[in-house]
Amino acid sequence: MGDGALSVWEKSSAARVIPPARPRKLAKVPFVELADGRLQGVVSSGSDIGRVYVSSVEAATFTFACSTNNNRPCGGARGTFCNHLRALVSEAVLQYGAARVTRYLRVDLSDPEPDVIALTSAMTGTRPAQGDASAAAPVFSRFLRHLAYLELEPTTAPLPEMQWFPSTRAVA
Repeated sequence: MGDGALSVWEKSSAARVIPPARPRKLAKVPFVELADGRLQGVVSSGSDIGRVYVSSVEAATFTFACSTNNNRPCGGARGTFCNHLRALVSEAVLQYGAARVTRYLRVDLSDPEPDVIALTSAMTGTRPAQGDASAAAPVFSRFLRHLAYLELEPTTAPLPEMQWFPSTRAVA
């Protein structure tokens, strides 16, 4: 495509999506991302279908936070990773692969492709601090925005909220 021709996906309002390392079920952890120097995402409650938790682990320090979408603290995250954080790490490994998650979080492991238990144990073995849930609002907001995009019909027409992206073509 060096002749200036654009591919179909470059002309559309959709971008290529990197496929997950392995298929995952979205019911327990519908949203997971490596962003803002953290592994973060939304995890469904095991006891209340209407409740979700926003969980995060910071890279290098492994400072963690877990709270409901309306900022109530998780009862299980008292000084160590709760089940929501463990589920988040598991789903991140499925989505991105263990090597990428390990690199992103800067976990020092000798195994280049650790399993979830080894990865979680390495992080909790450093006795990470429990941080505040200040990241919860933007993470939950991004999750809701992603849900809104899922409701749209597939189209090649431009999306108004995506118009701010710079064009790859020179405007005459």
